[in-house]
Amino acid sequence: MPEAEELDRVMPVIERLAQQLDRVISIDTMKPAVMAAAVSAGATLVNDVNALRMPGAVETLAATEAAICLMHMQGAPRTMQHAPQYADVVMDVRAALQERLLFCERAGVQRNRLLIDPGIGFGKTLAHNLALLANLDVFTDLNVPLLVGVSRKSMFGQLLGLSLEERLLPSVVTAALAVAGGAAIVRAHDVAETVLALKTTEAIRQSRRDQQKT
Repeated sequence: MPEAEELDRVMPVIERLAQQLDRVISIDTMKPAVMAAAVSAGATLVNDVNALRMPGAVETLAATEAAICLMHMQGAPRTMQHAPQYADVVMDVRAALQERLLFCERAGVQRNRLLIDPGIGFGKTLAHNLALLANLDVFTDLNVPLLVGVSRKSMFGQLLGLSLEERLLPSVVTAALAVAGGAAIVRAHDVAETVLALKTTEAIRQSRRDQQKT
């Protein structure tokens, strides 16, 4: 989509939401011009699948107060699923995200503005995705919130043979497991169902914490 068309389509939506809702408004983009315009319009979180690698991106956001989610992706969106390979997917992704955190800090972005996302489905096979989800605790010592997006992912089609419309249950279960494993934020299409699952997860975790205190 041409940049001007993208701005014309998205900016009025952000402005309207910012006026009507007291909520975090996130924009997904890797383009510095879109980042700047979105934050000016009221976006408070920028999610970049390219982890601020585009020239000018980190400088643009360093001049704002917006939170930034750095996502891991191997390759480019059009080619990322063409035989992705890792020596050790968990440690390789962790190292890449750690490097991007340091890159942002060197550019003047405070760590308390940063989030990380291991990029489930972005340059990963089914085995890679499962390994990351099984080891989310490895990312928590980077001391920034961990965001995980699994909602309706194609991995559920590969794993369970489900169509897009049939992926609600595994999406909700996996989101709950991700939070139990250390995720602080999850992306969800099916918000109401995911909220119920996460409230239940938190109640169980709180019960465990209470037992540990006694």
